[in-house]
Amino acid sequence: MGNVASINQTAGAIRLPNFCNLGIMLRSLVVVNLLFGAAAVARASTLSSAGFELLELAALGEPVLIVSLLALCAARRGFHALGYARSIALVAIFELVLTWGAWHAVQALFPVYATLSFPRLATLVLFATAVTLAYFDLRARALAPAIADARIQALQARIRPHFLYNSINAVISLIRSEPRRAERALEDMADLFRVLMSENRTLAPIADEVELARQYLAIESLRLGERLRVSWHIDGMPGDALVPPLMLQPLVENAVYHGIEPSPEGGEVTIDVRRDGPQIVMTLANPVPDAGRSPAGNKIAIANIRERLQLHFDAEASMKSELDGGRYRVTIRMPYLTAPA
Repeated sequence: MGNVASINQTAGAIRLPNFCNLGIMLRSLVVVNLLFGAAAVARASTLSSAGFELLELAALGEPVLIVSLLALCAARRGFHALGYARSIALVAIFELVLTWGAWHAVQALFPVYATLSFPRLATLVLFATAVTLAYFDLRARALAPAIADARIQALQARIRPHFLYNSINAVISLIRSEPRRAERALEDMADLFRVLMSENRTLAPIADEVELARQYLAIESLRLGERLRVSWHIDGMPGDALVPPLMLQPLVENAVYHGIEPSPEGGEVTIDVRRDGPQIVMTLANPVPDAGRSPAGNKIAIANIRERLQLHFDAEASMKSELDGGRYRVTIRMPYLTAPA
């Protein structure tokens, strides 16, 4: 089971990337090995000797890289607390010490192949470290605006004038006949718009996301009545799991607007949230009146959510949408993270 400390750096100020993340590890390996290959070609006197140069660099660099990734993963909380500049300095010192140890080990074990001097190797390692961290820094800064953009999209797509108008009318129609129900509906509307208007930059408990979706569906049921049927399957849901905010409600809204509302007889929205080992699996399905095509509104919500999943979890999360037997189904998988005790 993970914890909130493993959320990547884009949730707030730019920090070192989360080296426990599978996507970060894979990108680090690719970037560093590309640099090794370029250095081997640059050092080789002939193209045929480039293989030997690459082998020598790999013999020294790969252990350093693997140990570095493991150490940076283990120390992620400490780096998070230190701040970006101090973390960079500490990583540079750590890489130099680790490189010095690896260089002496190779000198002792394989003196015939140890032709690379320590100053050159240290320079290469520092350069590779700088390039890798610069790449992640630029990537984080490039993705960071997506948080604000996702919020803007969410606000524009979720706070629809006709939704507000219809909801208020539904409440007005209940004030005299069912005042308690009207009061509850107004409370649900207040909670819903408070969440939609708030800053949504950090992960939220999945139980809150489910409650928000319930409130939204309660409001929609005022105008749709028995046409809107909802089937919840959340017995296997760990309520303490942390997920990106507004992950479920936009999907529920699209299911209502593009699956239930166009159909005179309505339909059933099925919501399944459960834990599957180290992952949280969220599945939502709704009928599609025009089964021959996927509603455009669903595509907008999916693009929005997929971007935020990548932002928070990189390669550790996935999202799949499909049409199956006249029903539109979206399945999201993400790491099971909890707040630190």
